[in-house]
Amino acid sequence: MSNASGRFEPEARATFDDGWDLAEDLPPLRTHVQDEAARTIITRNDSPDISFDRSINPYRGCEHGCIYCYARPSHCYLGHSAGLDFETQLYAKPNAAALLEKELAAPGYRPATMALGTNTDPYQPIERERRITRSVLEVLERTGHPVGIVTKSALVVRDIDILQRMAERGLAKVALSVTTLDRHLARRMEPRASTPSRRLDALRQLSEAGIPTAVMVAPVIPSLNDHEIESILAAAKTVGVQQAGYVMLRLPLELKELFREWLATEVPDRANRVLHLLQSMHGGRDYVAAFGARGRGSGPYAEQVAARFRLALKRLQLNEQRIPLRTDLFKPPTPAGGQLPLF
Repeated sequence: MSNASGRFEPEARATFDDGWDLAEDLPPLRTHVQDEAARTIITRNDSPDISFDRSINPYRGCEHGCIYCYARPSHCYLGHSAGLDFETQLYAKPNAAALLEKELAAPGYRPATMALGTNTDPYQPIERERRITRSVLEVLERTGHPVGIVTKSALVVRDIDILQRMAERGLAKVALSVTTLDRHLARRMEPRASTPSRRLDALRQLSEAGIPTAVMVAPVIPSLNDHEIESILAAAKTVGVQQAGYVMLRLPLELKELFREWLATEVPDRANRVLHLLQSMHGGRDYVAAFGARGRGSGPYAEQVAARFRLALKRLQLNEQRIPLRTDLFKPPTPAGGQLPLF
């Protein structure tokens, strides 16, 4: 994994062969976490191809190190690289819960499902000590606010106590992304995320606790994990999953070169085929950012994947009913120093 300068930096650095033929020891990969004094915590969007209009990201950057992560280029806005910096230069928002209470208490706030895990994983390793995601869930539970979680981490089962209570009131659902069942491929693509078997076990525990669960086959990477769609869905069905979805590989901005570099290093025999199929879905380009097309693509290959997914859902009886979350239980918090409700 390289660490090229971000697109906003005034200088670009590159390594080269200086002829000395001396081995250069790489520094150990260490995670650095910096507290961020966030001013707001709820992010809004009006994208027509996204099922939620608000989300919370307790962290910036992600230790999981997934090579395909579409959020990598966002780190460049902070003066970092989309490469190793994204995995090691992290930002935590310790005031997330306090900000959330303030924003939920704002006059005119109307509840809708709050998404956790839209840009970086809310249950990445530093959450074990920081517990920011848990503090956010505590606010959402206390106010009766619905939440939907997407993660690649089995750490989510730590919060089964909160999620179970919320699910009993129709306020919570959890999705885990399972990209592959091959632990060796997972190790190369998602080096610090939970293993596929642990993610499936987390789905089992959540399902047994009565929490609505979903599996995301995301991303589908042509010629790399696309042959696993049916087996991933079948494995998820056996552990009690009720819903499923998929997203095609997205390669915005700096991610194009990072992913090409990874392909050349890890799967050189399939690199050209992966890119050819990917480009076939985007009019000859690596990526098209248009709504609708960015997560599905178009053309024969994209249609084939969509058809396979639909058939597997029908055979496994997944997605047979929607799992809507309630918004009528919401009670705005009373801000510090604010007036208590009369009734």
